[in-house]
Amino acid sequence: MDSRNHHEPPGGQGVKGELRGDKLPGGRDPASWHSRFGRFLAGAAETVGTRLGSIPTLILLLAAGLIVAVVLTTAFAGVYDAVTEGDGVAELDHPLLAFAKTLRSPGLDLLATAYTDLGGTVGMPILAVLATITLAWRRRSWTPVILIPAAALGSLLMTVSGKPFFGRARPALSDAVPPYEHSASFPSGHALNSIVIAGIVAYLIILRLRSRRGQYLTIAAAGCFALLMGLSRVFLGHHWFTDVLAAWALGAAWLAVVITAHRMYLTVRHKTPAPK
Repeated sequence: MDSRNHHEPPGGQGVKGELRGDKLPGGRDPASWHSRFGRFLAGAAETVGTRLGSIPTLILLLAAGLIVAVVLTTAFAGVYDAVTEGDGVAELDHPLLAFAKTLRSPGLDLLATAYTDLGGTVGMPILAVLATITLAWRRRSWTPVILIPAAALGSLLMTVSGKPFFGRARPALSDAVPPYEHSASFPSGHALNSIVIAGIVAYLIILRLRSRRGQYLTIAAAGCFALLMGLSRVFLGHHWFTDVLAAWALGAAWLAVVITAHRMYLTVRHKTPAPK
């Protein structure tokens, strides 16, 4: 057996490696589209790609996606109405915060604070940069350098546009664990960023994994990271549960946009000669 199989991604590196080696779970080609809407998107991307090229097309798709990200955030006005009126899922906010307070202890508070800092304005950029460098080097490709920052920028825009738009107050400081935070509460930036960054990194890893077990473990790890990050915000009293729930929904939607843009890029790339 060639020992390189343990160290090099399947299919090779660079653009040729992406075209031959990137596979969705089940071995499906990410450039294949089974739905009518998917084929329509792929056809539109191919039309643009024949004029602009594959990389410019990917950047254009992601730029359009950023607009979608901001629109998605403002579309959550209905959720905010449910929050302020105290009906629907908003009724969970106060009971869940009260339950979280019963679980606190000095040791658990310290552990949760250390973990939540990973999703903050310092921890998350560091993790994103490390993941970008590692994946770009492993794949010998600019794709992670484009996708991960674009995904992060979208989640940042959703957070920045969402907080002043909704202007929701955080739980009272008397219910929170220090250090305290004073920005608007809705949506949770930690929860939003964690699901987007963990999700896009997991996606890029899964594309080169051939083991079903490895794929499932990667998905589980990314899911647990985002789940625990969101729950830590409620546990510490820094956010209401609905702040986190909305962030997960927005993050998942934006992640789907970024992944779709990448798949359309691969579709276009298949139609143009790969560089030698």
